[in-house]
Amino acid sequence: MPERSLETEAQFLKGVGPRNAPGLAKLGLRTVGDVLYHLPRRYEDRRHIPPISSLKPGQFATIKGTVDEIETRPTRGGMVILRAAVSDHSGTVSLIWFNQPWVRRQLEKYKGEIIAYGMVKEGHWANEINGPEFEILGEDDDPEDFARIVPVYPLTEGVTQKTVRKAARAAVEGYIRFAPEPLPVAIRRKHGLMGIQEALKQIHDPSTDEQRVEARKRLVFEEFFYLQLALAMRRKETEQELGIAFPIGDLVAGVTVLRGYGVTDRNTETPKHRNTAKSAVIAKPFHDSHLFESEQKNLREGEPLWEQIHRMLPFDLTGAQKRVIEEIFSDMERPHPMNRLVQGDVGSGKTAVAAASMLAAVRSGYQAALMAPTEILAEQHYANLHRLFDPLGMEVVLLVGKQGVRERRKATEKTAAGEAKIAIGTHAIIQEGVKFDRLGFVVIDEQHRFGVLQRAALREKGLGNPDVLVMTATPIPRTLTMTLYGDLELSVIDEMPPGRKPIKTHWKQPFERLSVYDAVRKLIEQGRQAYFVCPMVSESEKMLTQAAEELHYRLSTNVYRDLRVGLLHGQMKPKDKEETMERFRAHELDILVSTTVIEVGVDVPNAVTMVIEDAGRFGLSQLHQLRGRVGRGGTQSYCVLISDAKTEDARSRMDIMVGTTDGFKIAEEDLRLRGPGELAGTKQSGNLDFKIADLVQDGRMLEVARQAAMDLVERDPGLDLEEHVLLKDRVSERRSQMAVVTIS
Repeated sequence: MPERSLETEAQFLKGVGPRNAPGLAKLGLRTVGDVLYHLPRRYEDRRHIPPISSLKPGQFATIKGTVDEIETRPTRGGMVILRAAVSDHSGTVSLIWFNQPWVRRQLEKYKGEIIAYGMVKEGHWANEINGPEFEILGEDDDPEDFARIVPVYPLTEGVTQKTVRKAARAAVEGYIRFAPEPLPVAIRRKHGLMGIQEALKQIHDPSTDEQRVEARKRLVFEEFFYLQLALAMRRKETEQELGIAFPIGDLVAGVTVLRGYGVTDRNTETPKHRNTAKSAVIAKPFHDSHLFESEQKNLREGEPLWEQIHRMLPFDLTGAQKRVIEEIFSDMERPHPMNRLVQGDVGSGKTAVAAASMLAAVRSGYQAALMAPTEILAEQHYANLHRLFDPLGMEVVLLVGKQGVRERRKATEKTAAGEAKIAIGTHAIIQEGVKFDRLGFVVIDEQHRFGVLQRAALREKGLGNPDVLVMTATPIPRTLTMTLYGDLELSVIDEMPPGRKPIKTHWKQPFERLSVYDAVRKLIEQGRQAYFVCPMVSESEKMLTQAAEELHYRLSTNVYRDLRVGLLHGQMKPKDKEETMERFRAHELDILVSTTVIEVGVDVPNAVTMVIEDAGRFGLSQLHQLRGRVGRGGTQSYCVLISDAKTEDARSRMDIMVGTTDGFKIAEEDLRLRGPGELAGTKQSGNLDFKIADLVQDGRMLEVARQAAMDLVERDPGLDLEEHVLLKDRVSERRSQMAVVTIS
């Protein structure tokens, strides 16, 4: 037996041994420390297990009984359904599993009493629980497990609750005293937090409900605190980096700066930013450059920046847009690189904000770049920005993967020579062959779709350390923003442009489909256009394509055979997608049947109706994004959700969509219904990898931890004080995880 420590191998824990150690290793539990920090995800109060006859559909419940009958039934699609009838003295419930043959082997091998947990649903003959968590109780089980609150741990196939429970109990009894305390005494006292050893003991084996709650409070705070410290430290470091100090004040005042700027290093200590930096790359006027000759033909000598913005944009900015632009300009003036996130609901005018910011960068003698996640969105940004900047003599180029060799070479030569002042593209813009002459300002749209490395690659193409503005049309709850983007400054466009009418949303049952189709026809007869989005049958692009093709066939050959019906999906060739979208924009198509490829960025003001088939299969945020494709003009627009909404969750989503068009309210509800992992993306990791914290129920604690982290970094930016040594180690681990985070 080796000397005890948290690094002791898990196999030396009582009840584990070499036989059970490989199973624990599959869960990542290789040491005693791993076991101690493998926290329960919920608890079963086995002091009060209800009789099976009292179960009600819609509730989560724990049941205990004997397995009376086991049967398997294959389906035509190849799925195998396993049903086990479990009864106690009062009644019977069916437990259902899908394609899990190992469950039958386990049930037949042990043949003991069973404890199961899950959502109760109404079945054909009796209540049933689909995909339940379960344990089979044998003769060697501890009777005390039935008179207490029992922890339930995350598992993997082949590892039982019994094994993990024994390991956790042995770790607490024999090793808890070796758990180090990373939180300083002052922080624990200020926030009323348990010590780490008591918290771990109570979380694994709670004495009372109150003690369990206090233990969880300590551990939730700790998880949030490490993340917020890592974000605060990264933010502090960025504030110390030297970047470009754009002369926004001169531009706003109308100082003659039209012919461009050179770039130099010099000491800077303005009254506004005194003592913030020793030196920075700053813009300085010069008058012998050929780079800006084209601008001189169209720019008014000394035109104040805000006047030029108003002249460039074909509409008046909202108060929210002006406020956000001012926040961006304030960042651009500082001699440190900007890192700002702009959140705005669909149609709130983020592109206008980006255009005003890029204009300031170009007027300062730099190039700007905008990176979008899809070719459709990149092309739309190019069309919009080209229309705005061309009258000012500022050339905008497009860089996307589908371009021909000649077209691409022409665009890259212009960016490298500095002739192109603005480049718009997809990930093609960060490829090796693309060079910039003086890239100083970077805009990243729908940034949650790009990984950290992609964003860094674009930034590295800049001159010095360019300012970065990231934008998203996906409203994000505040708690999620603080975890995903906690190192960024935040601006919110919370006002819609005037004249936009709220989209009227209706929820219709499938049997009302024909009346919906008739209503759409009437709008088309008035000269309008409509989208039909196919149901999300599965995550498979192939399945989505099939669904879209079937819907297109039905509408074009039956319902609307006299109208012009187009089809758009992700597996089409880029050229075909562009051609279809262009035909729809030009009103050569009346109806566009599409997959969710139109979720972001498609802008056709004449399209006033969005029909979403089988809408219950979509998440709230996705429904809201789809709805945002209409209502782009001044005409009343409509969104129709066709769904039978059989589940309570689906009904809730339909009611929320009908009840509000506020994207932020919808995002909060989506977070509550689906959880942070699904909302951020199916492949998220790092920032949201919480063992015990929950962004829905622990939002207040996140705020507390964030403030505590900011206060601590203000006092000790590098966590170099002796009392912060352990804290620094934990935060270093967190930062290494964050370095590889991608949200997709």
